[in-house]
Amino acid sequence: MPRCLTDMRILISGCSSGIGLATTRRLLHQGHELIGISRRPPPIETAGFRWCPADLLDSDDGMAWLVEDLAIEALVHAAGFMHTAYLGALNPAQAQTMWRLHVEAPSRLVDRLMAQRHPLSRIILVGSRTQQGARGKSAYSASKAAQQGLVRSWAMELVGQGVTVNLVAPGPTDTPMLNDPARTGVPPQAPPMGHFIAPDEIAAAIEFLISRDARSITGQTLTVCAGASL
Repeated sequence: MPRCLTDMRILISGCSSGIGLATTRRLLHQGHELIGISRRPPPIETAGFRWCPADLLDSDDGMAWLVEDLAIEALVHAAGFMHTAYLGALNPAQAQTMWRLHVEAPSRLVDRLMAQRHPLSRIILVGSRTQQGARGKSAYSASKAAQQGLVRSWAMELVGQGVTVNLVAPGPTDTPMLNDPARTGVPPQAPPMGHFIAPDEIAAAIEFLISRDARSITGQTLTVCAGASL
């Protein structure tokens, strides 16, 4: 059991930019201790933060540092990337990479961390509103839809232990991925509310799901999309 849900040791992937960076900053501000993993160093020099360089696309040996008992109490998997392509131009290698990062990586992390002496009490995956399907994003959507299967299954396995497992599914969010020149074939469109979502809005949703007030919420998907899924 965590020592206190207002003062947790949280492991967050993808901490160097976008939603992961916004979430790291927000949780640090709330007094949590953060261990961030990413390929590039995040622009954070704050007490209570430790950065561990890691490429989640490496084999399991690449995360051998997790063998030590860090007493991680919550995991936020925010690492992700998008490759867009329409039928007739799909890239199997890119599709496999998205699957490895969005599905295999969190599976390895959760499996290892649940074997700790003090296992996780909160598991949150950052998915995407496009898990429901989107033109030109079939491989990305499929990898994100699979996360919902992970979350529901893990929630069923862990519900008797008081562990909550949830998915936050953002709509178009103002991050470097949204503005990536490589996605020119499927340009971003503002959702019906007329604005792109701020990364800190997603961070706020994650912060709530980590809090004591969310102790009875598990196996759910919280969609934050400014009307894109209507």
